[in-house]
Amino acid sequence: MSLGSTSSGNSAVPLSGIRDNYQRGNVGDFLKARIQEGSTLSIVSAYFTIYAFEALKQYLADIESLNFLFGEPRFIKSLDPDRTDKKAFRIEDDTLELANRLQQKRIAEECAQWIQGKVEIRSVKQSNLLHGKMYHIAHNEVEHAIMGSSNFTVRGLGLGSAGNNIELNLEVDSNRDRRDIKAWFDELWSDMNLVQDVKQEVLLYLEQLYQNHSPEFIYYKTLFHIFEQYLDDQARADLLSEKSQIVDTDIWNYLFEFQKDGVKGAINKILRHNGCIIADSVGLGKTFEALAIIKYFELLNHKVLVLCPKKLRENWTVYQAQNNSELNLFVNDRFSYTVLSHTDLSRDGGWTGDINLATINWGNYDLVVIDESHNFRNNIRGRRDEDGNVIRRSRYERLMQDI
Repeated sequence: MSLGSTSSGNSAVPLSGIRDNYQRGNVGDFLKARIQEGSTLSIVSAYFTIYAFEALKQYLADIESLNFLFGEPRFIKSLDPDRTDKKAFRIEDDTLELANRLQQKRIAEECAQWIQGKVEIRSVKQSNLLHGKMYHIAHNEVEHAIMGSSNFTVRGLGLGSAGNNIELNLEVDSNRDRRDIKAWFDELWSDMNLVQDVKQEVLLYLEQLYQNHSPEFIYYKTLFHIFEQYLDDQARADLLSEKSQIVDTDIWNYLFEFQKDGVKGAINKILRHNGCIIADSVGLGKTFEALAIIKYFELLNHKVLVLCPKKLRENWTVYQAQNNSELNLFVNDRFSYTVLSHTDLSRDGGWTGDINLATINWGNYDLVVIDESHNFRNNIRGRRDEDGNVIRRSRYERLMQDI
């Protein structure tokens, strides 16, 4: 029985043309053993990472040239330095040790210099069209090739220290098949209806990894990531859609831009968390912001209740649809919300304006707006008799239990 040994610390196994990064050798060692000074390489892979380059750098540094074909255009589309969402395809390897992460800037710059001088990069234009992976090496009319499932990543090549992918790759051992594979690659590479040059896109992204950023850039980048969720919420809520028609209302067009931003943020928090607090300083227009929020929900046919201190009641009733006073700046918006005083919550009867508190349906409101809401910060109990039975509930109990 003929025995051979494999690299990467694996025990001896029968000779095999399979490279699986597990028990039958790995693709990285296949490439290391065959790449020579002056070699020309052709590679098809869905991924390219700078750490795979680093693992093979001493072998790739002196090659004649490399034609690299991305088999998946989504990789290139993800290399947008202005995007911050988690990339489906990355030029940096995941699950790397911290020591490697700290070397990213150096590796990216070295990789960019190598690509600039020795590499051409193209990508297929259509997604999910090309699934094969291939590595072809030519040197002085001697050819080597391997094909299968391994991408040009540290784990895909079997060179990871923290575990590798189990792949299925087969060495191509006949001259005819090696020539056929190279001819197949050249046909794809030259078909500009099928592929496009993306070298500059890759170099631009690499530049983002190694360039020195100004403190101002880092400051604004930090702010962006702190408020990224807030911005995403605004985009998802689509507050300016035709569905709500909020942009056509008088109240919306009355607001300053900073107030509109506050309204958008408040609506998103209400939609996500079922509530929010507007805590702007005095004079910044909290009432107008609240009116815009009310109108947004009224346009969605929601019933709205406004609770305010009794002395501020007219601040809210002036904008109701039935109030045709010249003080009503938003008469065309026809606000239909109900206004009650804080003290009304502790009453079981009587009238507030034209509202009979004995017959009101406290739980029939979709949105509750509380002016001077700090009055409800303490859980005050209502009146009880000697046996603990409720004589009169407090405004807080009414709010939490009924509304």
